[in-house]
Amino acid sequence: MAFISTVSGEGIRNIAPYSCLMPILRPFDLICVASAKMRDTYVNIMETEEFVINLPGADMVEKVIPTASHVPPEIDEFELAGLEEKPSAKVTVPGIRGCYAWMECELHRIYEDTYMEVPYLLIVGKVVHLEVDDRIYNRNDGSWDTEAARPLMMVESDRGMHFCTVTDLKYFEPYGAMFPDGKDPLSWMYKEESP
Repeated sequence: MAFISTVSGEGIRNIAPYSCLMPILRPFDLICVASAKMRDTYVNIMETEEFVINLPGADMVEKVIPTASHVPPEIDEFELAGLEEKPSAKVTVPGIRGCYAWMECELHRIYEDTYMEVPYLLIVGKVVHLEVDDRIYNRNDGSWDTEAARPLMMVESDRGMHFCTVTDLKYFEPYGAMFPDGKDPLSWMYKEESP
């Protein structure tokens, strides 16, 4: 689950929780967010072509409903939810202080379609800056400490939203394990660490 922060063309700050997002293939710096069409987030992204994907820990679960509430677009949702801005490095849209990671994005493309007569969007952003809290990030191999992050997750049911987090299984396989020769064809993308 993530909070997406945007700013309208008039400068009004917006936050919305999203649970349908994913990176687009390992080598790319693209991320995809599935969204309903009638959302302030979509309108703001169309106006400014910027957004920040903020990854909250389980301690921010009580901020989901205030940011999900349907309120008029002139309401500042940072104030409504009692959340603080975190200045961004590459985009004008602020992130959310207290999250454990931030993906500053510029709009790459929006795909629009309809399913069962309901319009939906796939918003593809180019990540121009990724920042991870130092308590979470492992500088030795680029991994994240999921026990420290306690990523906020949501599982839907017929009755509503069930919130949870993840547990590290302490199991690791290199990318090369997927290939017959044991070599990762994308290893050139990752710098070799000195022993």
